Amino acid sequence: MYPRLVIFTWRLEAESTQAHNNLVILTYPEAASLVLEHAQRLAVAPRKTEHLPLLEALQRVLAASIRADRDLPPFHRSTRDGYAVQSAALTTGNWLPVAGILRAGEKPCSGPLESGTTLEIMTGAALPEGADAVVMLEHVEISGGKIRLQPERKVRPGSHIVPSGSEAHRGDPLIPAGTRLAAAHIAAIAAVGAAQVDVFARPRVAILATGDELVEIDTDPELHQIRNSNSYSLAAQVALTGGEPTRLGIAHDNLEDLRALLDSAQKSCDLLLLSGGVSAGKYDLVEQALAGRGATFHFTGVRIQPGKPTVFGELPPRDPNSTPLPFFGLPGNPVSTMVTFLLFAAPVLRALAGETNLTPDFAQAVLTAAEPPADITRFLPAHLDADWDHATVRRIPWQGSGDLAATAQSNCFVVLPPSTTVEAGASVQVLLP
Repeated sequence: MYPRLVIFTWRLEAESTQAHNNLVILTYPEAASLVLEHAQRLAVAPRKTEHLPLLEALQRVLAASIRADRDLPPFHRSTRDGYAVQSAALTTGNWLPVAGILRAGEKPCSGPLESGTTLEIMTGAALPEGADAVVMLEHVEISGGKIRLQPERKVRPGSHIVPSGSEAHRGDPLIPAGTRLAAAHIAAIAAVGAAQVDVFARPRVAILATGDELVEIDTDPELHQIRNSNSYSLAAQVALTGGEPTRLGIAHDNLEDLRALLDSAQKSCDLLLLSGGVSAGKYDLVEQALAGRGATFHFTGVRIQPGKPTVFGELPPRDPNSTPLPFFGLPGNPVSTMVTFLLFAAPVLRALAGETNLTPDFAQAVLTAAEPPADITRFLPAHLDADWDHATVRRIPWQGSGDLAATAQSNCFVVLPPSTTVEAGASVQVLLP
C-alpha cells in the first residue's frame, strides 16, 4: 500500500469572506519557515519501502544508505595513456627502456618495476609496484624502444595517478538515505554492485477539481465555462515531485459533496491539496466543511503575487493511531496554483516521499531589465538563459495569474523582493519548476 495524498481544487478569491474570524496573513519567509517546520516533522515519520531493480529506482527516494563495498579505486589507477615510471629516474635527457605494456583490466605486474625501466600504461590500468608517476604519451620522445622527457617537461611523484582508496574506503557512505536518485547516483550504486535498492513508497496523489464552471479538457466549453487545466498541471507537478497522481474528475459545488470527499480523504491520504475556482459563498462552504471537522488554520494568506490567498492547516486525526492531516488551499488561477505548489505543497510532498532535501529549488541570475517596486514578494513568469559562466533572467510579459500562454513560454519564476526597485544587472533569485 502506498501512502495517499488527495488534491481538491476550487478558487480561493482574494476578496472572499472567510468562514473563520482569525485571518493569519504571513510574509513569504514566515510562511515558508512554518511549512518547512511541519515538513521536517513529517520527514522523520516511518514510511513503507519497496525493493526495486536499480534502473526502476531512477528518480525514487533512497530508503537505505549506499556504502562502498571496497576501496575506490581498488588500486592505484592511471588517468592517462602514457608510461609508468619512477619519477626520479626520468630526468631531462635520460633515456629509459620500455619493458612492456599494461592495459586496463589486466592484473598488475607480479613484481615491482625494474629500476631504470618504464612500462607503457593505458588509462584506467593498475600502476605497477615501484612506479610513482605516469608521464603522458604526449610529453615524451620515443626512439628505439626507449623514451625520454621532452625539453621543458617535468614529472613529479603522483602525477596522473588516482591513489587506491582516495575516492572512498570500504564501508564509507556514498549516497545517504533520503536522496532522490539521479543518473550519477545510479552509476555510483552500480559501481558498488547493488543490482537492487530499497526506496520509499511514493505518496499517492488524488486530484479532484471542484467548480460548476469547470469542464473536462476534451469538452467544447460554453462562453461561461473553462477547461479543467489545474488538474493536469497539478498531476504533472505531483509526478515530478515524487508523488503518484490520480485525477478524480470534477465535483460540483455543494456542501454534501465536500463533506463526503473530506471523509474519504481523511481515511486514506497523507495530505489534502485544495485549489480551484468558485465564488466567495462557495469558498465559505468549503472552509465550513473543514472547520466542521476541527481544522486548525496555520495561515490563511501569504503576501506574495501570485498566490496571496493560500491556506495551510491541519485536520485532527481520526483515531489515536494516526497523525493530524495537513492540507493546503492553493489559489485557483492557473499560475497561482503552480507557484504556490512549488513554494508550499512541494516541500510537504517531498517529506512524505522520504526526501531530505525539502526546500524549493532556487538559483541566482542577473536581471536583464529593471522592475519597479511592489509591496509584496513576487514570483513572476520568466525565462532563464545560461551559459557556462553567466546566467540572465528576463520577465515574460503576462496578463496576470490566469495567463497560461505566458507561463508556457517561461522556464522559471523570477523572485522580486517587496518594496524594492530591482535594477537591470542586479542579481536576483529564480524559482525553478
